[in-house]
Amino acid sequence: MTTVIPRKRWAYVIPVAVVMYMLAYLDRTNVAVILPYIGSDFPLSASAKGLASGIFFLGYLVLQIPAAVLAAKWSARKTVVLLMILWALAAVLCGLVRTETQLHLARLLLGLFEGGVWPAVLILLASWFPQAERARANALWMSCLPISAILMSPLSGFMLDHMSWRWVFVLQGLPPLLWAIVWWFTVADRPSQARWISREERDHLETTLAAEEAAKPSVAKQGYRQALRNRSVLLLIGVYFFWITGFYGFSLWLPSVVKTMTGGSATAVGFLSAIPYVLALVAMLGCALWSDRTGNRRLAITVPLLVAIAGLLLGNLAHWPPVVQFVLLCVVAAGVYMPYGPFWAVPSQVLGIEVVAVAMGVINALGNLGGFAGPYLVGWLTDVTGAATTGFVVLAAFLAVAAALAYFGLRPGSRAEEVIDVPAAADHS
Repeated sequence: MTTVIPRKRWAYVIPVAVVMYMLAYLDRTNVAVILPYIGSDFPLSASAKGLASGIFFLGYLVLQIPAAVLAAKWSARKTVVLLMILWALAAVLCGLVRTETQLHLARLLLGLFEGGVWPAVLILLASWFPQAERARANALWMSCLPISAILMSPLSGFMLDHMSWRWVFVLQGLPPLLWAIVWWFTVADRPSQARWISREERDHLETTLAAEEAAKPSVAKQGYRQALRNRSVLLLIGVYFFWITGFYGFSLWLPSVVKTMTGGSATAVGFLSAIPYVLALVAMLGCALWSDRTGNRRLAITVPLLVAIAGLLLGNLAHWPPVVQFVLLCVVAAGVYMPYGPFWAVPSQVLGIEVVAVAMGVINALGNLGGFAGPYLVGWLTDVTGAATTGFVVLAAFLAVAAALAYFGLRPGSRAEEVIDVPAAADHS
């Protein structure tokens, strides 16, 4: 008779992490809703608005690797709670600025302190969920991204209709200080440290994770320097950079597009901006489930990006009624969110635990340069051409490069097979 293994990890680890990063994502993206409503007392050009959105990602680079190493060698739990407190203070500062330079500096600090959270949590999840569950675990945690947009875009819009933009920044920066307490008393770094886990679940996880680590090829267990020079890691950096350029260029400018389409109030823009993310959430979880069942990470990454490309091009190269444009925005939102779970299951599948923390930090740090490039590119092209159409077409081209790299660089095999194409995985240079 098959023993039923308890699954409390899904109820204890994922929800707390979801709320934590939902608050981080709110403090990161609320600028997209707020900037169009900054008054004449704080005038900003389209380029300056794009810089305010994108400069976050320059700060985001700095702590990627240090925080990943701290999470792996010291404690993911302690690393995240420290960063949570610091980013909350930086988010509040965004509402206290008096000049354009101060706004850019506050956003830079926000990116600096949020930067280490992503790889630290991925390291945490890798200690709790085996490979057969990894894409679903990643996607459930990363569901905080669309959930944040679903809940917080209407909230930001409502708040903007009833208070100044400064108070919106300040009040939305305070919740992480409270959630840091919940995180501290709930989260454990690994099963052996959790009080709520049963002996059966702990033994199952430790045995399964140890077996997966032992089964990895020798290339997965090489040193930091060799792993970071390996073509597998370089491929993932390339995919992520071009994907995130398109992703943030689209998502950070979505409220402005919706405002242009509707001419409505901030509350109406907030509610309409949330709708595409509802579809994105469902599609994201469905894609992760399919990816775990089949082990085919390649199609789970490539096909959604192609869907997003089609939506961006159709929406910007032809004149459609507002309803059709909005439907296409929903399609693009689903396409750029769906690859998250499968993509972040790849590094821990091909790299040993000794080096995966650093590799994830590098992939996320360099890939998120696209988070700076996308918003700023759209803003600059809008100033130059007088319309955002050219910018969105360029973003579609970035997504196309990401899709090509993923399709030709990843293998379509089952979970038992290598994810990275053989020549890349065999590269020790």
